[in-house]
Amino acid sequence: METLTRAGLAEAIYAEVGLSRHESADLLEAVLERISATLEAGETVKISGFGTFLLREKGERIGRNPKTGVEVPILPRRVLT
Repeated sequence: METLTRAGLAEAIYAEVGLSRHESADLLEAVLERISATLEAGETVKISGFGTFLLREKGERIGRNPKTGVEVPILPRRVLT
């Protein structure tokens, strides 16, 4: 399976829609920026037929270094699911 990249998506937009390569890349960046801004605002993004993206708050917890077995605190963070 091939990795999906921005360049690959822009090329697919170019091939399907018929915009120039530069316009296709600009369109892709605008869409990705809009998705990022929506997620940063705490809202959910649903792309019908593809998936739903949301940010989830993870609390502080204790993790363990698998190599040494030493316990390490993992700080709270927001993760994309």
